[in-house]
Amino acid sequence: MTAATTRPAVAGTLRTGHRRLLEQLRADGVRYLFGNPGSSEEGLLEEIARFPDIDYVLGLQEAAVVCTADGYAQATGRPAVVLLHSGVGLGNAVGSLYHALHRQTPMLVLAGEAGVAYDALEAHMSVNLVDLARPVTKYATRVTHPESLLRLVRRALKVAATPPRGPVFLAVPQDVLDQLADEAVVPTSVPDTRVVPEPAAIQSAARLLAGAHAPVILAGDGVAASGAVDELTRFAETWGAVVHGAMASELLMPWTHPLWGGLTGHMFGTDSAELVAHADAVLVVGTYVFPDVFPALGSPFRPGAAVVQVDLDPYAIAKNHPVTAGMLGDPRLTLRALTEALGEALTEPQRQAAAERVRRRAALRASALDKALTDDLGTGLEADSAPLRMAAVAAALAGLLPDDAIVFDEALTNSPALTRWLPPTRPGHFFQTPGGTLGVGIPGAIGAKIAHPERTVVGFTGDGGGMYTCQALWTAAHHRVGAKFVVCHNGGYQLLKDNLAHYRRDRGDDPATAFPSFFDVREPRVDYVHLAAAMGVPAARVRHAADLPGVLRTMLDHDGPYLVEAVLDEPGDNR
Repeated sequence: MTAATTRPAVAGTLRTGHRRLLEQLRADGVRYLFGNPGSSEEGLLEEIARFPDIDYVLGLQEAAVVCTADGYAQATGRPAVVLLHSGVGLGNAVGSLYHALHRQTPMLVLAGEAGVAYDALEAHMSVNLVDLARPVTKYATRVTHPESLLRLVRRALKVAATPPRGPVFLAVPQDVLDQLADEAVVPTSVPDTRVVPEPAAIQSAARLLAGAHAPVILAGDGVAASGAVDELTRFAETWGAVVHGAMASELLMPWTHPLWGGLTGHMFGTDSAELVAHADAVLVVGTYVFPDVFPALGSPFRPGAAVVQVDLDPYAIAKNHPVTAGMLGDPRLTLRALTEALGEALTEPQRQAAAERVRRRAALRASALDKALTDDLGTGLEADSAPLRMAAVAAALAGLLPDDAIVFDEALTNSPALTRWLPPTRPGHFFQTPGGTLGVGIPGAIGAKIAHPERTVVGFTGDGGGMYTCQALWTAAHHRVGAKFVVCHNGGYQLLKDNLAHYRRDRGDDPATAFPSFFDVREPRVDYVHLAAAMGVPAARVRHAADLPGVLRTMLDHDGPYLVEAVLDEPGDNR
């Protein structure tokens, strides 16, 4: 990333809290601070300008700032650091912090305030920042004395980086930071949590699972955080079990693998329950059951089914429903041990049955994928005048992106078509929103590009979601962050339409009834080309498949950020 301004040289060495805080962050390898400045942090902001090895990534709105930091943390696996302005800045960021909390993003959020001395005065903009942050963070506290500043920074960084990872909050009053601070600056100690259950527990779990005829695996981001993609894949192959991602925003196993069953979704518990209703044995690893908006109140598991759950978060184990065996352990080490124990526990007929399940699943997956791709081709991917479909966009990109490209997916209703043609296959190359907060696609891609400036990064969002954090486009232009963006423009909130149709079917109503007019965003229709240009990002609009190769090649070849608005419907379409 290229800074837009020239930094002054490091000035004096007065050891105020401002300087010591930044020295602590430097000791912990922090390279970027993501923020939007405010008056109650001016001493710290001035000090940042004296640290040439810490770049301040300037955002125009706090929701976008946090999502940019979130993308950076996802792409690096290390805590990102955010600096917000008092209660108003933190308030703007709450929705994005909710997203970071539920996808377990390691992040330290700092917020400035005028000072501890003013607490009794109820001064302008005063609010209890810790109480405001607590519901959307893993840990929240406030510095009240300069000699505890660095201790609390290190504690916050440790908590953020320790599984289950997540955002943490630290209020930093300016009058505390103005004082001299003599604490020693030392790197934060993060505990090694790679523990594995004792062999007897592993062997007992393996025996529970070995006799399964219809096994299912539910996996979440804890698998990705542990680096357990290969271990999960090997266990699934040994067991002959389909894997579903629950609350998963990263690659858990290659989506091209025949045992990958897709994501559970996050709306309706009845849909999630159907995935395990037939299973006589279930392994849950790195997630909880089930992260739905409208969850099923009863147990989703078949009576008598063996349910084994593995997680580094004891709170997640048997959180909502009883399990047969719960084991606190690192997913990578535990899956490795469980695979070995399962191999020993399986009889030869059971081993052959598992292999046969893999063969049958491979045939079914290949047939289903062939049909889906054929259906995509049948919609006229190459037609000059036909309305553009997401499959055409994804198919064209598939032929242009380099192998090491990073995709940040907030396409939502268009994600199935995107991932058919651009299936995720390697860790660190694919990230997506687990849902709950709109507006993560554009800033998330910017954060990932800051983390990996040498790689092509393409972020996808919808025309609804993109409006939540479009200010991030300015950040990309200002800092010359060359991320690319594709806005899937269908003129409204298609996800709301799909969910309302589901709701109507559940109630026995006609799902084809016209949708409320406010599900559409067409009068006026948001013009992303001009919006991007106003933020300093060049853009182009594409309506037909025949124009895609040229437009997408221009986007990818452009030296800097670039946006493509893909018009995926006809005006007036109320699908």
